Order: sequence, then structure tokens, then C-alpha cells
Amino acid sequence: MPLHTHPPGGIGLPPPSSSTHHLTRPVFLCVLCMLATLLPDASSCPPPCLCDSDRLVVDCGGRGLSSLPPLHLLPPGSRSLLLANNKLASLGASAFANLSSLEKLDLSNNYLDNLPAGLFRDMSNLTRLTLHNNSLTVMDRDLFQGIGGLQSLDLSLNGLSSVPLGLLDELQSLRWLSLAGNRLHGLERAAFEPLANLQHLELGHNPWECDCNLRDFKHWMEWLLYRGGKVDAVECTLPKDLRGRDIRGVPVEMFNYCLQLEDENGGGGEGSRSGQGVPPCSKNALNPSGATPITDNTDDSSSNTRGGEAPSECVRARYRPVSVRRAIGTVVIAGVVCGIVCIMMVAAAAYGCIYASLMAKYQRELKKRQPLMGDGDGEGDDREDKQISSVA
Repeated sequence: MPLHTHPPGGIGLPPPSSSTHHLTRPVFLCVLCMLATLLPDASSCPPPCLCDSDRLVVDCGGRGLSSLPPLHLLPPGSRSLLLANNKLASLGASAFANLSSLEKLDLSNNYLDNLPAGLFRDMSNLTRLTLHNNSLTVMDRDLFQGIGGLQSLDLSLNGLSSVPLGLLDELQSLRWLSLAGNRLHGLERAAFEPLANLQHLELGHNPWECDCNLRDFKHWMEWLLYRGGKVDAVECTLPKDLRGRDIRGVPVEMFNYCLQLEDENGGGGEGSRSGQGVPPCSKNALNPSGATPITDNTDDSSSNTRGGEAPSECVRARYRPVSVRRAIGTVVIAGVVCGIVCIMMVAAAAYGCIYASLMAKYQRELKKRQPLMGDGDGEGDDREDKQISSVA
């Protein structure tokens, strides 16, 4: 009888088929996919940056970057992004899109020369922005749109020659601002009036021209100092007789000739002072945020602007309060002078009363003595007659 052979899988077991191998492969691949989806959340970091998950800091500084790293790989909830000491020369309008968690952005020591409007629009929680030591020469007035909570702004060591009107309008929470080391000759007071909470302002190392264009800004600086703010030295380079002097110590009377120039030019507005004859904005003109209307004189030509927006060539006339510091000084001096005059008048009145009383007393005593002096003369004559008769 032939021997019955059993299959290699064992007695009663079916032989392994290829279908079992095909079933195990998809399961293994699913496990790998699940692990792959979990790993990026725990270890994502844009190369070649270093990420600190404890402090939520992403350090991309000093990496020689000429373009931004893939910022979509930032760990969720990152608060600080450091891009200092690189070779960044330009940034796209959406470079920092969807980064609302960032609170600090450092772009110092790069080659940035032009930043697009609304670059930081999506960074609503940003409180500190550093643009120190770049090549910025001009800034769009809508550059800082959307970052109303910013508290510190460093624009030092750039090539800025002016601060455009409207640039700082949304930065009402700003407390620290540096414009040191630029090419600023003068500043418009209206550009800084929205900074109601500013406490520290750095303006040193600029070629300031202490003329009529800086007079109103000097008044604003005095107001900032009066309410407890700090401003570093603003040394004049022109005119020659004020070179090296701090404009804060220049008497305001030296700017009196500016009023005469304004009268000769036919008005005292910003447009007439700059010699450009720029019309004021209408009350329908909106500020950069597009929400708050600016109240001002209206005219027919300005009402034709589209969408209620202000024409680019108009100048917003803001209310300019008198320097509080100067007003208080004037009141103190006037009070001292009036006090001295009153004291002198009281002293003169007292002296007059005392003199009058003494003279009246003297006259009374003189009248009392006159009859006595007359009797004495008669007795002397009688005595002389008696002596003559006795001799005879």
C-alpha cells in the first residue's frame, strides 16, 4: 500500500497560500502611515532652523539664508521667530501668512530694502518687531496694518529720510520706538500724535535741521516729556548757530519767525508751510484702517473720491494742542511776577499810611508848641526892659 503523505504545513492544516501575504502588507502600510502622521506634529521644524519646544522659539538666525525657510513647518503655537544675521533682501506680500501665534519677529541685520504693504497683516498677536540695521529707505503707510497690539518697534540703523503720515496710526499700543541712526532731517507732528501710549523714543544720530519744519514736532516732544516719556538727545546739524545743540534746550522764541513766514505764505497749514499748496482731506476721507472718518473742512472736489477714500495728495489737518509744558511755565512766571507786584503795592501802601500818620502827629505837636513859644518871647522882652532901666 502506498504511504499517505501529509502536507508540509502539518496534519489537518491547509498549505499556506499567497493571499495571506497580500493581506498583511496593507496592514503594515497602514501602521506606517499612522506613525508618519504622528511624527511631524512632534518634531516639525523648518530646516535649517533650531526649534525650542519648551520656549516655543524658532531660531533661524545666522544661517546665511537668502530666502525664508518653509514657515509652514513651524511648530504649532510658536511665539518667537528669529531671522537675524542673514542675507534676506526681499519678502513676499504673503511671507508671514497664517502666523497669528507669533509674538516676536526679529529681522535685524539683513539687506531688506523694501517691504510690501500689509506684510504683517496676519500677525495679530505680534508685540515686538525688530528691523534694526537693514537698508530701508522708504516705508509704505500700510506696512504695519493689522498689528495694533505692537508694543516695541525698532527701525534704527536704516536709511529712512521721512516717516510718512499714517504709518503709525494703528500702533496706539506702542510703548517703545527707535528711529536712531537714520537720515531724518525733520518729522511731522501729525505722524506721531496717534502714539498715545508711547513711553520711550530714540532719535539720536540723525542729521536734524532745527528749522520751522521741526517746530511742531518739538512741541510734541515737550508734551511727551511732560507726561513722563523719555526722548534721547536730538542734536541739530543745521543751522550753524544751533549745530551741536539739543533741540529740547532751544528756546521756543527762536521759532517765532516761523509765524511770520506762515503769514507771508498766506496761511498756517501744513500745505502752506511746505510750500506745496496741498489741499486738506475731506471729512469723508478715511484713515488707513478704513473705519474712522477724519473730520475736516469739506470741498466739492474732495467729495468726488471713490469709495470714501482720501486722495493721496491731500494732507490731514489734525488738532494741535498748545504745548502744555510751555503753558505751565508761562502761568508760573506770570504768577510770580503778579505776586511780586502785589507785594510791592502792599509795601507801598503801608509805607504811605505810616508816613501820613507820622506827618499828622508832627503837625499836631507843632501846633501845640507855637503858643508856648510866643509867651516866652514876651517875657524875654520885659526882662530886657527892666535891665535897661536899672542901668540908667
